[in-house]
Amino acid sequence: MKTRPGHTTLPEETDTSPTVGDIFKKYGRAYREAHRLHPRQHKVMYDIEHCRCGDFGTHWEICDTCGHLEKGYNSCRNRHCPGCNNIARRRWVEARIKDLLPVSYHHCVFTLPGMFNPLCRFNRRIMYDLLFENASQTLLEFGENPKRLGAKIGFYGILHTWGSKLWLHPHIHFIVTAGGINTKGQWVEPKYNSTFLFPVRALSNVFRAKFLSGLIAAHGKGLLKLPDELAQYSSPSAFKQWLFHTVPKDWVVYSKPPFSGPAEVVKYIGRYTHSTAINNNRIICVEDDIVTFWFKNTRKKSRWETTTMPVISFIDRFLFHVLPKHFHRIRYYGFLANGKAGPQIQSIRQILADRIEPVLGLEATDNSDSTQQCPACSKGTMITFLVLDGYGNVVKETGTEQVMPAAESP
Repeated sequence: MKTRPGHTTLPEETDTSPTVGDIFKKYGRAYREAHRLHPRQHKVMYDIEHCRCGDFGTHWEICDTCGHLEKGYNSCRNRHCPGCNNIARRRWVEARIKDLLPVSYHHCVFTLPGMFNPLCRFNRRIMYDLLFENASQTLLEFGENPKRLGAKIGFYGILHTWGSKLWLHPHIHFIVTAGGINTKGQWVEPKYNSTFLFPVRALSNVFRAKFLSGLIAAHGKGLLKLPDELAQYSSPSAFKQWLFHTVPKDWVVYSKPPFSGPAEVVKYIGRYTHSTAINNNRIICVEDDIVTFWFKNTRKKSRWETTTMPVISFIDRFLFHVLPKHFHRIRYYGFLANGKAGPQIQSIRQILADRIEPVLGLEATDNSDSTQQCPACSKGTMITFLVLDGYGNVVKETGTEQVMPAAESP
């Protein structure tokens, strides 16, 4: 590993820094010819290579003050593209702001041991569904247990499959309400709200037992595809023996102290919800078929340092994290479950009416991703009035007279 002085914060991206798209454009064809890829991986590579190059169409923007016109190229909108998630992230954050309650929120993380990485590569949907299902059920059961809380909690989980160096590291970040609603319609506070939500060792033990049970059941039904290195465990008895002798007893589950307030929750979720395996601002350079990029060294107080790897390995690791089609990497549970959240949130707000003050002022969140200042006059805002798809068909059209009466259409 090539080391350089560390940084407590990630240095800013330079104008000359390459992007994931640049790497795919230069090395993508050779990589595809030498490797067998899943159709989803092919699509991800194609979309990122052609993002903002005209293949997905164009759009025109006009300044609402001086009438300055600019032409831009549409993004691919692929959720794996490092440059295409700002709009989706902003909209999601705005929706979550509306759901915030005047209570504390905890951050819990459930991680799969590294020994399951080969299974994850060949069984993404099954393994990640099991991770979601068993981690969420563990939290729900701890919440409903009268000895722990005795109430239904509300939370949502965000799946991340990567570590800082792009290796497979499947884990879920859960944002959990500090408390819940009991059967009498009363709000119940956790016993140790100032330090943790539930004891992590107990969470780990229950989660481990649930996940292994679900994994054995999936194997027994013939749902798992075993890689070559695990082919010898194709029989149910051999698979159980492998798990018994190989699976570690202690799984990584931790619960952080609660966020300092709703504003911190918004700040956190805005940074993590729509992130990809690596953002473009982490890539430093590509020289002699070697990629140099920043990574967060968790063993050194999360300092930012640099590492290098062959470009082929870089593409390999990036494609590890392509999710199955229509896979939901953000899921909701408890009283925040889809279809139930709206009415239950309103009911809880009425119960907690005397605490409404802490969530005021969140409407003034950063909307810098949705507006762009005019580069000509530096006073107006650039507004999109015409969008064309890759075939030249009109997707969106707003008359320029509604934006700038004196402006001429392109």
